[in-house]
Amino acid sequence: MTFERQVIAYKNYFLDFYENQSDNVQAKIEWTLNLIRVTRQVPEKYFKHLEGAKGLYEIRIEVGSNKST
Repeated sequence: MTFERQVIAYKNYFLDFYENQSDNVQAKIEWTLNLIRVTRQVPEKYFKHLEGAKGLYEIRIEVGSNKST
């Protein structure tokens, strides 16, 4: 059985952020989102539940020495 998680972005905040990133950062964002979709237990390095926010998670992306959340 294949596992797949649904990733939903709130309003246009993500798209606005994504479109302003370089090609290599966009590629890393897409790689990380796919990891989150298909991996049952995602390492906290990439995916962290926000305390006090039911069903809300922070997605963490590292490209070189640059971190984006």
